[in-house]
Amino acid sequence: MKKHKVKYTKGPIGKIKIVDDFLPKPKDLVLKEETKKITISLTKASIDFFKSEAAKYHTNYQTMIRVLIDKYTSRYV
Repeated sequence: MKKHKVKYTKGPIGKIKIVDDFLPKPKDLVLKEETKKITISLTKASIDFFKSEAAKYHTNYQTMIRVLIDKYTSRYV
């Protein structure tokens, strides 16, 4: 993974709005449900993260990604 250089500034950075952390923990992304196949392109870093987390919980990384998207959309339905 490439490390990005952090750019620091002095003084206020503007109006900030703090939002609740509504995303599930990786261990909560291992449920099964009816699915439909699609094609999606993700960054290598994202795929590597999900593969690593999936290995810890002995599940498929694609399932974890699907549940993450489901939980995100359920918040706005």
